[in-house]
Amino acid sequence: MFSKIPPPVEDDAMSAQTKYAAMSRRAAMTAAALAAMATLAGCGGGGTAAVDGDMAMGAPEGAKVTVIEYASVTCHVCAAWQTENWAAFKAAYVDTNKVRYVFRELPTGPVNVAVAGFMIARCAGDDKYFDVVHNIMASQDEWQAGVNPRDTLFRIGNGAGLSNQQIEACIKDPDNINAAEARARASQAADVDGTPTFLVNGVKVISPGSQSGTTMADLSRAIEAELAKG
Repeated sequence: MFSKIPPPVEDDAMSAQTKYAAMSRRAAMTAAALAAMATLAGCGGGGTAAVDGDMAMGAPEGAKVTVIEYASVTCHVCAAWQTENWAAFKAAYVDTNKVRYVFRELPTGPVNVAVAGFMIARCAGDDKYFDVVHNIMASQDEWQAGVNPRDTLFRIGNGAGLSNQQIEACIKDPDNINAAEARARASQAADVDGTPTFLVNGVKVISPGSQSGTTMADLSRAIEAELAKG
């Protein structure tokens, strides 16, 4: 149904390390720690309360309906959902301010690529964050076909107005790395075991049998039910 958050695998880690050797040593160590943390079961609830670092669109905080998506830029099911459903979802609910849409980062393997991608998206600025995230998702075929993920991320960062020097500084900045760790911990503590995961007013929306995550029909049904409440 969605991409399970994997335990650290030596072969995967070595592959990611080889492909992404130019990234900072501390960033690689952070990625390894996050991969290990991903195997722990969460104990918290999804909720609708704002979390530090939330990226949101649509209605303001406190809206009648809040839709939270936990996703990763390296998750192929997340990428498929964006391709197949994002435009329709955004037009129906975000652009109309019917819901507050919140995106929460939950890095999946290769975790160091995901962490770096999210940091670059944030360094590009709030107004470009979602464009960068969606562009990275759309580019997954490149590095899966053998293109160095670093080259892909730098190209996308350049397209968002960042120089190579700014990108290097962004992904090596200790504050950015610490913030990425904190966001990942918060996501992993929210009882989320795979990506993408959608919550409508704190309740998971699940599409049994779906091979491409939560369907637009099920998500829309949950949203409309909440909108209809008095």
